[in-house]
Amino acid sequence: MCPLFPGGTVRRSPPLDKPEFKPYRLPAGGWGSALSVGNILRREGVLASGPIALSRHNKVDGYQCNSCAWVKPASPLPFEYCENGVKAVAWELTAHRCTPDFFATHTVTELLDWDDYHLEQTGRLTHPLRYDPATDKYVPVSWGHAVEEIARELRAVPDRQKGTVFYSSGRLSNEASYLYQLFARLYGNNNLPDSSNMCHETTSVALPVSIGQAVGSVSLDDFAHSDCIMFFGQNPGSNAPRMLHPLQEASRRGVPIITYNPLRERGLERFLNPQSPTEMLTGKATRISSQYHQVKAGGDLAAIAGICKAVLALHDAARARGGDAVLDEAFIHDNTHGFDAFATWLRAQDWDELERRSGLHRADMESTAHVYSHAKATIGVYGMGLTQHRAGVETVQMLVNLLLMRGNIGRSGAGICPIRGHSNVQGQRTMGITEKPELFDLDRLGQQFAFAPPREPGYNTVEACEAILRDEVSAFVMLGGNFARAIPDHGQMEPAWRRIPLTVNVITKLNRTALLPGAISYVLPVTGRLEIVETSKGQQVLSMEDTSACVHGNRGLRRPASPHLISEIRLICELAQRVLDPNPRVRWAAYSEDFAEIRREIGETLPDSFWDYERRMWEPGGFQRDLPANRREWRTESGRANFVTPTGLDEDADMPDVGHDALRLMTLRSNDQFNTTVYGYYDRFRGIKNTRKVVLMNRSDIDRRGLKIGQPVTLRTVADDGVDRKLSGLLVVAYDIPIGCIGGYYPECNVLMPIWHYAIGSKTPAAKTIPVTVHPDSDAVLAPELEYATG
Repeated sequence: MCPLFPGGTVRRSPPLDKPEFKPYRLPAGGWGSALSVGNILRREGVLASGPIALSRHNKVDGYQCNSCAWVKPASPLPFEYCENGVKAVAWELTAHRCTPDFFATHTVTELLDWDDYHLEQTGRLTHPLRYDPATDKYVPVSWGHAVEEIARELRAVPDRQKGTVFYSSGRLSNEASYLYQLFARLYGNNNLPDSSNMCHETTSVALPVSIGQAVGSVSLDDFAHSDCIMFFGQNPGSNAPRMLHPLQEASRRGVPIITYNPLRERGLERFLNPQSPTEMLTGKATRISSQYHQVKAGGDLAAIAGICKAVLALHDAARARGGDAVLDEAFIHDNTHGFDAFATWLRAQDWDELERRSGLHRADMESTAHVYSHAKATIGVYGMGLTQHRAGVETVQMLVNLLLMRGNIGRSGAGICPIRGHSNVQGQRTMGITEKPELFDLDRLGQQFAFAPPREPGYNTVEACEAILRDEVSAFVMLGGNFARAIPDHGQMEPAWRRIPLTVNVITKLNRTALLPGAISYVLPVTGRLEIVETSKGQQVLSMEDTSACVHGNRGLRRPASPHLISEIRLICELAQRVLDPNPRVRWAAYSEDFAEIRREIGETLPDSFWDYERRMWEPGGFQRDLPANRREWRTESGRANFVTPTGLDEDADMPDVGHDALRLMTLRSNDQFNTTVYGYYDRFRGIKNTRKVVLMNRSDIDRRGLKIGQPVTLRTVADDGVDRKLSGLLVVAYDIPIGCIGGYYPECNVLMPIWHYAIGSKTPAAKTIPVTVHPDSDAVLAPELEYATG
């Protein structure tokens, strides 16, 4: 495929007909990262201008990275960015444009055959567009026409509480998020699903019960004072590469870094710092993990329980011989609730069962417990490898239990550290983007703006999908993101999506969701985070929150990609003024012109954290929101930190019992990808090039099924709901993955995940263990010229 793009230039595509599987033996970072950075700057046409923009990347008076949510430090490095951060910047600042001329020559039906990479490679959208069903094309319209028609349709929705959904992605600023939730609640509902629902909603449910706050308790400084770091289901090498710098420093101090992850991810094995001339010249890499345990997909709950059991056994043995306590008995007595019940449960657990469930040996878990029991300050890091399971909530709480056993919450160098994937997904929740009324101070919001906020729970992502399948949604407003591509059950959801009467896609580049138009469908392109927003009040600035709950200012530095773009804030304000009844307390016109007015409103709604907002967001390192657990103030029902005893050890209780035929599919992101955005076709660390149609399998599982490397196969979901979910044409790749577990790329494999397969309590899609069977494609031949040897 080599499409012709606007302007007559032919954009070079990866040779997708020649997949390569060859092990990559170099460390994370290093020359591989430098080459990747150069390639994407060149491909996006910003080889000269990109480095100028990157000089302000994650700087105090610059902009916050628009990729992951890793911490923006008070004392940034000269080049405070990583490979994925550069890809995100190049993606936004690209010189390529997707103009109305492009849509004049391509129908929506034709574009549906394009893959995610080529859709976004058309470049930045330049004009507001409306779908024309007569020609099956998007045609340009004025902003005035678009806003008026969308407002008219929103006003006409018969059931505002159930019929309209306001979705947002983690790219939104604090200011836009605050206005968006205010708009939705003044409109009459709490239907505010967001990207957090798909990844860390489990965290937002688990942590308030355990420690009384919905976010982690670790700051960047804690990494410098920790003497033990434990990783569970998180891959910094691809998902938060800047995190490798404090990990490298910790490793060089002799800090044990213990990893539990099904795949051996390169960033958790070895790192060569691209910002160190000495390392680049000598090729001397730093070992990251001191222990690496390849837990079975869905086995983390049992593994962490095993570590807890071993720690308790060490404590019992020490006390029996009159030695010092291993547990922090004073902390447990003064600060916690539920320990005795938890300890009784631990002692009753059988080691054989813990080994079977985790896929590890008892010695692995005891080895971790031994190291942990000698550490004075431990950080527990986790990602979606814990959250995206049926028992994800209990698994996160089990990790908190482990930290509480030795008092590792509210102590310097210690704490719980969920790694948020999207740059401001945590800030959105702080600003009130939540379907749960109890998570935001609606009493204060109602008093401030003189209205009665709706109190009925709204739709989260899964519930919005269920309502769409029932044809109960009349309007869906997507403020950023690629919702229809990111969600599960594509085979069921895509036809239902096209039945929605009104779909509004507020995006910067073309994606698949925009190609599933409802009866009325708009594509509304807006400015990006790195672009300057000028109003009658001058240049405006924004703010975001990182994964450590620190809030930072963001100053755009480039002119918008098109003079026809407007800011998300202006769009929200324009719609609100046309949809809602006048309210003198809500000054939409003022907010649109002066973003500082929005921050003043935020400070009034959230005074505990956002006082003196305008000044503090420019402090080096930003300002940290109030986190009560950090000072051992527990805002839980018991008034204490809670040991939560799980209901069992099975992370995925709905896995069907079909003997040895079923495998556990875990969905993965490529090194050349951010969420649904595919930057290219080279998953460097896994050695997979020029294709994403692969399934990673243990050689034993390949041999037992009589398959061959490079053979095309079909995955079929094991479910008894009468729906045939399958994905064909995946090439078998032998890989170092636990027996019984397989891996495939997100979002392509989402078609295999039922919408009802989600975490209990949080409804986060359980993407890390999908029960599937593997079947050879009968009419296919082996992929040509394959090279692969397990690395």
